[in-house]
Amino acid sequence: MSDLSSFLAARDFLLANRTDYATAYAGFQWPQLTEFNWALDYFDSMAKGNEQPALWIVEEDGRESKLSFAEMSARSNRVANWLREQGVARGDRILIMLGNEVPLWETMLAAIKLGAVVIPATTLLTPDDLADRLERGQVKHVVIGKAHTDKFADLAGNYTRISVGGATAGWLSFEDAYQASPEFAPSGVTKVTDPLLLYFTSGTTSKPKLVQHSHQSYPVGHLSTMYWIGLQPNDRHMNISSPGWAKHAWSCFFAPWNAGACVFLHNYNRFNAKALLDVLVKYEITTMCAPPTVWRMLIQQDLASVKTKLRELIGAGEPLNPEVIEQVKKAWGITIRDGFGQTETTCQIGNTPGQKLKPGSMGRPLPGYTIALLDADSKPVEEGEISLVLAKRPVGLMLGYAGDEAKTAEVMRDGHYRTGDVASIDEEGYITYVGRADDVFKASDYRISPFELESVLIEHRAVAEAAVVPSPDPVRLAVPKAYVILAAGFEPSKELAKDIFAFTRDKLAPYKRIRRLEFSDLPKTISGKIRRVELRKAEEARGEAARGEMEFFEEDFPE
Repeated sequence: MSDLSSFLAARDFLLANRTDYATAYAGFQWPQLTEFNWALDYFDSMAKGNEQPALWIVEEDGRESKLSFAEMSARSNRVANWLREQGVARGDRILIMLGNEVPLWETMLAAIKLGAVVIPATTLLTPDDLADRLERGQVKHVVIGKAHTDKFADLAGNYTRISVGGATAGWLSFEDAYQASPEFAPSGVTKVTDPLLLYFTSGTTSKPKLVQHSHQSYPVGHLSTMYWIGLQPNDRHMNISSPGWAKHAWSCFFAPWNAGACVFLHNYNRFNAKALLDVLVKYEITTMCAPPTVWRMLIQQDLASVKTKLRELIGAGEPLNPEVIEQVKKAWGITIRDGFGQTETTCQIGNTPGQKLKPGSMGRPLPGYTIALLDADSKPVEEGEISLVLAKRPVGLMLGYAGDEAKTAEVMRDGHYRTGDVASIDEEGYITYVGRADDVFKASDYRISPFELESVLIEHRAVAEAAVVPSPDPVRLAVPKAYVILAAGFEPSKELAKDIFAFTRDKLAPYKRIRRLEFSDLPKTISGKIRRVELRKAEEARGEAARGEMEFFEEDFPE
């Protein structure tokens, strides 16, 4: 069996068993590949004569870019030929910093065809961030939106500068690529172990690491993500995610195109829940993935009155609170399905289509992944660190951390890859997220999951976002403290604090009670994840200092 046939057989097996988890999990085998270039061997063959939409981008003002698979194949060939003329060679590292615009997908496909290594970058990066990426990423070429070229004015380095969106002094114009030949011939073969992607992680607790993926781990590994989402050929899949982060590649590139589905994007300057709902209806979107923040804003609309073609709904980025899931199900009759994965992997665990869902659970191990929950001594436990069994190494696992063998060895030890996330498992194999290993803490000798407490807080009508961390206490060692951002229409007050304390008191066991509460902004990474480590350090540093003006203690409000 050829490498392409092996890939297609694995893909088709998952598509055929889309709603039969037991069969899919028991029978799935990762394809055994040696030389495989996903863009050349799979995408181009799938795209030949295929006029179905592959990429559909709708702007806020109504303008559209709609390209078929055949068009994307030809356009990426032109870009690949032109990039090669500019000196891009196999193994060269290309930093791509673009928004949701057609050249992003063209350049990604072209880079894969050339055998270059892509470093995705968000447009939110500062010059200091970029200097770090240029140096540690050993970047030889950059492809940047014209609006961001000024960020490179003072950044030294011998790298090719390519501007998208018009010519600018000192930069090559990406648009010249469209004059190149639409016929592309690769220079040499692509081994599946060759590096393809370098992701700088968002760094919630440390300086960003360089996660290295291969021509196998992401293109092929995202068969698991395709299965989790429940994608089918000709679906219109909308993923609300910014370019530059792993989740964008998950749901805006590899997983949909593995299924032969259309990638749909809606660009906007400021999120508008009603506008998004209008787009879902007008363009007959069938599957959608969105982060918790978006879902929390959507449930403030009259969802029951919105009639869509949606079949699958996915939550991603961080675990979704049960209250939000229930409200969407009540309105649309569709359950938002959670899953779990990392920049270092594809989707590992998920609630898959057609399966029994358990409240709060993020599902079961996905086909191709063998999961163990381990304690600090690498012993199996019912609540422990989510770990991947390396004896059955999943294709979707990274090669390692580039340039950091010590860190790679730290997470890949004792026959397992350690995720750093803690979960519990029940008798049916359903896994429930507890929190980051370094976020879980003890209060009065009880283990506290910040996520569990945050899920209760978010159910209060006035709470938009919350983060729970340990606050030093002379008696209990530490007590749970909540930092809260209020929903629109609510103002911080002693009365509101009292109401939130009373609300959570009714829903939490006594040892889990939130004892302190502060109305405050939340520090976040550039990707939007809450930096609880900063809140913890602030609490530790403050010690017995006087409370702030917007900080309240539970004892202020006796029962």
